[in-house]
Amino acid sequence: MKDLMGIMKQAQAMQTKMAEAQAELEALEVQGQAGGGLVAVTMSAKGAVRGIALDDSLIKVDEKEILEDLIVTAYEDARKKAERLAEEKMRDVTAGLPLPPGLKLPF
Repeated sequence: MKDLMGIMKQAQAMQTKMAEAQAELEALEVQGQAGGGLVAVTMSAKGAVRGIALDDSLIKVDEKEILEDLIVTAYEDARKKAERLAEEKMRDVTAGLPLPPGLKLPF
């Protein structure tokens, strides 16, 4: 019974840490870039896009498709950085808990 109480305390502590980590991830920002920095996407570590910056030299009607591709590439770069940051935070939160490999948190 002692082990069950210990596990319950660990779960409660983890829940508190998870809530703190989620709030921290919402506040943290990452920036993805494309075209050598000509396009930049800023987003929260939880994936909310906060801004897009375009170099003035890109705004040409006949190069619209290139610009669209660069925006997508910058977004993907920022999304991958956000995912890595979130994984690191969650790894810190769950450190020491006997969780099965590959378990994704939060549920």
